[in-house]
Amino acid sequence: MRLSKVTKIIYLFMAIGLLLSCKSEKKKADVYAQKNQVDKSSFNKGKAIYNQLCITCHMANGEGVEKIFPPLANSDYLKNNQEASIRAVKYGMSGEIVVNGITYNSVMAPLGLTDEEVADVMNYINNAWGNAIDNKVTPDMVAKIKKQ
Repeated sequence: MRLSKVTKIIYLFMAIGLLLSCKSEKKKADVYAQKNQVDKSSFNKGKAIYNQLCITCHMANGEGVEKIFPPLANSDYLKNNQEASIRAVKYGMSGEIVVNGITYNSVMAPLGLTDEEVADVMNYINNAWGNAIDNKVTPDMVAKIKKQ
C-alpha cells in the first residue's frame, strides 16, 4: 500500500507531536488555573483529556503547527470565538479559519467527548500556556451548543 504525500506529512507531524509531548511544560499548568480562579478539578481533568487527544496536533505547548494545526496558546480565534471553539471540541470542524492572521484549512474529527469533558478541556486550554480567558465553561453551556 502506497501512502500519499499528504498522509506521509500528517504521520510525520503526528510523530513529531508525540516526541515533543514527552517534554514537560516550562511552567506548571495548574498555576494558570489558580491565577485565573478556574476550578482546579475541571482544569486538571481537561489537561488529562488534552494530553490524551489533542496534544498530537496542537502540541504540548499549545502552539500547533503553523499552517497545518492552529495554535491554542495566545490564539485570537480561541479568545474571540468561544462558542465556535466549544463547537469544534464537541463536534469536530472542517473548513477555513484564520488564527493570529494565518489561514488554516484542516479537519478536526469529533472527539466523542461528553459535555462535561468538553467543558473540562475548554477550561484547560482557556487557562494554559499564558491564556487567561475569563470564561469558565460549564457542561450546561456545552449542552446548549448545537451542531451547525
